Amino acid sequence: MLKTSRISVTDKAKSLIEELSAEHGELMFYQAGGCCEGTQPMCFTKGGYYLRRNDVKIGEVCGFDFWVDRDLFEYWKHSHFTLDVADGIATGGFSLETPKQKCFQIIYRLITPEELEDLEDIQINS
Repeated sequence: MLKTSRISVTDKAKSLIEELSAEHGELMFYQAGGCCEGTQPMCFTKGGYYLRRNDVKIGEVCGFDFWVDRDLFEYWKHSHFTLDVADGIATGGFSLETPKQKCFQIIYRLITPEELEDLEDIQINS
């Protein structure tokens, strides 16, 4: 039986991920709990961002790991993340989609009581 995912991806974001993967190979996503662009999900080549101890993998998008800062996870642990993309660039500019004048963003919603009963497990970086 399939477990409920903590993250999903829109078709628009999926298309951009496929494009970035074709250009850069394996990817990873990370969302920090800081201010400004730190709250936006960032896309890197796999291993291009060094995870910190206790960062949390909440799932995968298009087969690539999606990690969040531990404090951010504690705040949003009862929320479902939907990865989307918008036109424009974030202020940081370190994410792979920046040269394409795009930026990833997250849409949050509360996890339903039914979903809560059967959530996918998280993975904590050690």
